[in-house]
Amino acid sequence: MEQRGRIVAENLVKVYNGQVRAVDGVSFEVNAGEVFGFLGPNGAGKTTTVSMLSAGLRPTSGRAVIDGLEVSQNPEEVKRRIGVIFQESTADGDLTGLENLEVAAGCYGISASEARSRARTLIEQMQLGDAADRYAKTYSGGMRRRLELAVGLVHRPRVIFLDEPTLGLDPQGRAGFWGFIQKLRKDIGMTVFVTTHYLDEADEMCDRIAIIDHGKIVATGSPNDLKDGLGGDVVTLKTHAGASEITTILQALPGVHAIQHSNDSYRAKVQSGETFVPLAVEAATRAGVGITGVTVKRPSLDEVFLEFTGREFREEEGPNATDRAVMMQRVRGQLQGRR
Repeated sequence: MEQRGRIVAENLVKVYNGQVRAVDGVSFEVNAGEVFGFLGPNGAGKTTTVSMLSAGLRPTSGRAVIDGLEVSQNPEEVKRRIGVIFQESTADGDLTGLENLEVAAGCYGISASEARSRARTLIEQMQLGDAADRYAKTYSGGMRRRLELAVGLVHRPRVIFLDEPTLGLDPQGRAGFWGFIQKLRKDIGMTVFVTTHYLDEADEMCDRIAIIDHGKIVATGSPNDLKDGLGGDVVTLKTHAGASEITTILQALPGVHAIQHSNDSYRAKVQSGETFVPLAVEAATRAGVGITGVTVKRPSLDEVFLEFTGREFREEEGPNATDRAVMMQRVRGQLQGRR
């Protein structure tokens, strides 16, 4: 018997049109009560994976287990046991805050009196009491996200999936939203599975993180373990446009672990940035290449992401066509699961 609130993915595969492997053998486990971050470039397979876990898509092969239930065999029951907060706003603007919650509760078969009680409690918990009887379309962005969180919690799930939950919120709104999540986690031991484009959120809020790229998991661990795994410092050197390549020259310097060259920039993983920089500038000058800029920093999640995917993490990336199609299926599936 699987532990309640636990998420298990075992060799999940999703193939579209018989040839596009959007997810290619994904496996991981999320412990009950854990905040688990799921990161990846645009089109890497995040949305498809989350959709298979939350019963929005059926995998081509492999299995997912949520709260002790195999998802493919029990999709409707799984939908009743989880909460999903979509990236897109799902609150009905022509209903009040309380009405949104009461309607959602009714979709889960909760009696009218219990729905009213839960709605009022959640409204107060989310600090929306003063706006309870206002139309949701009059809410600010932060208020709408808190309302949508309340909707996702009205049936008291043990597992909640958050898809870019703070996208578009200001720093204060983001901090407030995560404050509510951490309180819920502490109070009821809720398991939280989150995708986010804000790496500072993932670093600060997640117990562990998995990075997916080209449909495969390329790294898993706590934020600190992933950063420590890079070792040393990361030095970025900028050269003049069109300058001769100096990868081999830099690689030969003492304390260098790896060099990546892109356009007129060199990213060096080194034992000590303080030692490496003067040696690198001197070596480049001897080779007739001028250094126009230098940055030195300790490894961050940005560096971890770049290390494992070869791409910088861009917050402004939006969903691709596959992501949008999957999201629509997830919305339809979630609504059906409430009936």
